Amino acid sequence: LRLVESGGDLVQPGGSLRLSCAISGSPSEYFWLGWSRQAPGKEREGVSCINLTDGKTYYEESVKGRFSISRDSEKNLAYLQMNSLKPDDTAIYYCAAGCLGNLSNHDGPYSFAGERIWGPGTQVTVSS
Repeated sequence: LRLVESGGDLVQPGGSLRLSCAISGSPSEYFWLGWSRQAPGKEREGVSCINLTDGKTYYEESVKGRFSISRDSEKNLAYLQMNSLKPDDTAIYYCAAGCLGNLSNHDGPYSFAGERIWGPGTQVTVSS
């Protein structure tokens, strides 16, 4: 399995970006596909995750209502739509098979075991 992210850019606060993840191979055996990020001097944190079987999505608390994860299985692509971006969202964003951290959805919290395979990342900078 190989994952390659794209779509990172410099954007002003309040702006939007859509990150893409090109998937080579079949991620289904990993059950989950997710996005994480790492800001300078900080640990990597999970941002969002999608279950490849039932399509349920999960988000980190600070991005709920602003970010949206999706997958196009026909095109072998995954996306992270990011709206209302803030300077705190500045980080390198990674697409991964497997998910990281404590995320949640309307069903409640879910602790993920960690990422198994990830791409090289794409830089998102939110600044005026």
